[in-house]
Amino acid sequence: MRARGVVLQGALAAAGLAAAFFVWQREPAGAPGEVVVLDAPKRALERVRYEDASGQVELFREGTENGALWLRLEAKPGPSAPRELRANETAERLFARFAPLRATRSLGVLDVETLAEVGLKDSPRRLVVKLASGEHTFTLAASSTGWGSPYLLRETDGLVFLLAPSLLPDLENAAHRLVDRTLHTFGASEYDALTVTSGSTSRTFLVRARAQRPAELVPREAPDSPDETARKWHERVWLLAPGQADFLGRGEAPPGGEPREVFRVEYLRGNEGVGRLTAARGAGGEYYARTEHTAGWAKLPPWADSIILEAEKVVAGR
Repeated sequence: MRARGVVLQGALAAAGLAAAFFVWQREPAGAPGEVVVLDAPKRALERVRYEDASGQVELFREGTENGALWLRLEAKPGPSAPRELRANETAERLFARFAPLRATRSLGVLDVETLAEVGLKDSPRRLVVKLASGEHTFTLAASSTGWGSPYLLRETDGLVFLLAPSLLPDLENAAHRLVDRTLHTFGASEYDALTVTSGSTSRTFLVRARAQRPAELVPREAPDSPDETARKWHERVWLLAPGQADFLGRGEAPPGGEPREVFRVEYLRGNEGVGRLTAARGAGGEYYARTEHTAGWAKLPPWADSIILEAEKVVAGR
């Protein structure tokens, strides 16, 4: 690289570090000194798509479910279908940052040589922001130019911007950062009974609250005999937390086909259903769970095997 390029890269790096420090200590939106890359109200934002040589990531609002945010992951090359998952709160905050889309500074129109030096020439990385009025495409600097490489080229006019360094990493690592791991959207105080079913046998427990102690589970057929074994078992069921990479997408079956149910828990408030959890065994012996909230099945950790084995005892009252 020629001396001019070295000086330019040094100046841009210094500007990036200064911008990173500024972004770290500023308020989330509208800080002095920022420039607007794409001016749009949040209500107009429909989709954000990030593309690189390995695949693409897309955040989008579902037309139903009160506009829930979803995450679509697609790897390439390969015949695998896209995976659609619920997006988490981190994704919600990230999505909101694209309307309006801001940068820490504008670098103007750069010549071809400079574009190559900052990683924007022939870069495979793209950012597409879809608004109600249409799509807007941007080129992102190739990641080989440095961690984050927060240079963005607006394709409509060729202007180059320096993005906040915190904007892209979540998109680049979406499978591990943006997947919603929530199993239930209701809390432990929002149901007053639960029914456990294993095979063809079911058993219903009433929830009896106790001050400053875990709630008791009382069999409906024996209201004066709290079942401590059932309470401890259900506490482990309630605390199940599959990893982000273990969630399967909407309509996606585990390897070997649809798993076979081994038990389910149905949560009630009065006579109304609040939610459910179904545990099932896959073709390879692994266990999965799905709930009223998950997009599909989620693979359970190895230690969950004991929960599966104890479900039959809880239903039988042993």
